Amino acid sequence: MTVPEDRCRLVLIVPDIADIEQRATAVADALRGGDVASVIIPQYGLDDGTFQKHAEKLVPVIQAAGAAALVAGDSRVAGRAKADGLHIAGNITELTEAVEKFVPKLIVGGGSAADRHSALEVGELRPDYIFFGKLDGDIKPEAHPKNLALGEWWASMIEIPCIVMGGTDPKSALEVALTGAEFVALHKAVFADPAAAPSIVAEVNALLDEKAPRFED
Repeated sequence: MTVPEDRCRLVLIVPDIADIEQRATAVADALRGGDVASVIIPQYGLDDGTFQKHAEKLVPVIQAAGAAALVAGDSRVAGRAKADGLHIAGNITELTEAVEKFVPKLIVGGGSAADRHSALEVGELRPDYIFFGKLDGDIKPEAHPKNLALGEWWASMIEIPCIVMGGTDPKSALEVALTGAEFVALHKAVFADPAAAPSIVAEVNALLDEKAPRFED
């Protein structure tokens, strides 16, 4: 599988499926569809022990497909599951602590920047990436206009990569790519029907191959 380094790439958000085997199968199937840069594993409503079991099941599946496994929020779970990184959706203090403690051993990124000022505060920490939107923010077919605007502004100004949350329509990935953002995160767009996930990942990659702008070296 060739990795398209010169255009926007896909980031997947693991679906909220209670059955650990079904969840792992859904993720493995999606990853067979084509290029995925990384996969974020949220805790959702799981208690810490169950979240640990899910992470330990999912991380090897994700890594075997050549993607980076990012555990949301819990550094102990990330460490025990041998994840590649940590996604911090919380406040600037949490992100500061995670960057200081775990970079460069782990990939650390996130931030809940809702405006330019808070985005620049995140940028000062030099995380590995900034995330515009919420992990469960795909409530409309299209990406949120505010996140698209922030992604476009950030990508034109700052070298730190950004991930912009897409919408429930797979084609929203192109909306994000056209901002110049390095990554688009999809959740329901891929996993609303787990059986269709591989073909949707393939379609999104084909769309980005054809129409996404290329980054200049």
